[in-house]
Amino acid sequence: MSMKVMDSLRGSVKGSVVEEGDDGYDEARVVYNAMIDRRPAAVVRCQDAADVAAVVRAAAEDGSGLAVRGGGHSVPGFGTADGALVADLGDLTSVAVDPASSTADVGGGATWGMFNEAAAPFGLATTGGIISTTGVGGLTLGGGIGYLARGYGFSCDNLLAAEVVLADGQIVTASADVEPDLFWALRGGGGNFGVVTKFTFQLHPVAEIYGGPMFFELADGPAILAYFADYVRTAPREFGGFPAFQIAPPLPFVPEDRAGEPFVAVVFCINGPASEAEKMVQGFRDVAKPVAEMVGPMPYPAMNGLFDGLVPPGLQHYWKAAFLDELTPKSVAAHMEHGPRVPTVNSTVHFYPINGACHDVASDATAFGHRDANFALVIAGMWPDPTQNTANTAWVKDYYAAIEPFSQPGGYINFASQDDQPKASSNYGSNYDRLRAVKRAYDPDNMFHLNQNIVP
Repeated sequence: MSMKVMDSLRGSVKGSVVEEGDDGYDEARVVYNAMIDRRPAAVVRCQDAADVAAVVRAAAEDGSGLAVRGGGHSVPGFGTADGALVADLGDLTSVAVDPASSTADVGGGATWGMFNEAAAPFGLATTGGIISTTGVGGLTLGGGIGYLARGYGFSCDNLLAAEVVLADGQIVTASADVEPDLFWALRGGGGNFGVVTKFTFQLHPVAEIYGGPMFFELADGPAILAYFADYVRTAPREFGGFPAFQIAPPLPFVPEDRAGEPFVAVVFCINGPASEAEKMVQGFRDVAKPVAEMVGPMPYPAMNGLFDGLVPPGLQHYWKAAFLDELTPKSVAAHMEHGPRVPTVNSTVHFYPINGACHDVASDATAFGHRDANFALVIAGMWPDPTQNTANTAWVKDYYAAIEPFSQPGGYINFASQDDQPKASSNYGSNYDRLRAVKRAYDPDNMFHLNQNIVP
């Protein structure tokens, strides 16, 4: 990056600008996925939308490339790039809740843990992720699958407005009434259209939920998966649970001699009365006897952070995603072959149900292009030891190859890896052509290309 542009940038932003050679550069360039080791030209710790606009303009002037880091959970490492300017939104974390209107304004660098901490005292929440350290921005822009999706729709379905820095540095507010095409594209089109510095969400009554994990023997896996697939078709929308393949961690509720073994798990999150929730949970116990369980009432923020300890920063990550219409016996057989091979306690496979309220929204009402799917699958390879990268990446790829014949074309963009870019049109699904048209209107030069990219 030219010294002239860098000097101008330093003089025009309130936040810090950290270049190579500056104190703190190596800390500033670190991202969530330890596989990603990039050396950006500079990392700018933006303090407001004006700072973001200055970074966007500087990147355009210099031609050095732009990376945007929101909550910082990008598995492909899109929040950095060699030689690029990084707009780091890590200080834009304010969450202002209005209980009278059940809405919240949320900074573009906030995490769902921050969001929940602010909303929970009012007995409110909206659909967030499964891990509380996940960024609000990235999750929402990609759609937003989470525990509350069957009841309240995706995160993007609860987005009311967004403050956006465009490719020319202009700052606009997009909503159903203002910049409607941009607002449409933001709800499922990823970071392709601008930098969202503030989100406004609709909130819903969510206080104490009934939830937690339950572990079943692998031999009972086919029966549990079949029961889940049938049950969730017509389950009350308060039911937000999902099955998983998971190695049992060494926790007090797990028999000591079974910790470290793989199981078929069911994770429950039921936003309703405990008496009704217990009946829902009992249905699974009636199918097979659990080996271990920790299921009961807890505050929703506790549920959202329950698995944070399994996914600390600094792990190696490689993921694959698929959308499923059904869990057929043949597909279950493929899952039962590969799921039990989950390589570490950090790695997992989740089957998220995305029916209920997710199907209430018309397929073309937002950019999310897979409204007809019933399940979203993620094969999340996560491990601490880089010497295992080849073997564990192979587990993910082999698993995905086995279940791809039973899946829709494409997968959820928030679960996609960097090498999934050739599948962009399938990943964005039925709305890809309109997304390209909006991209051409708002970012014809593809300034925002470090993402699951929509080429203008």
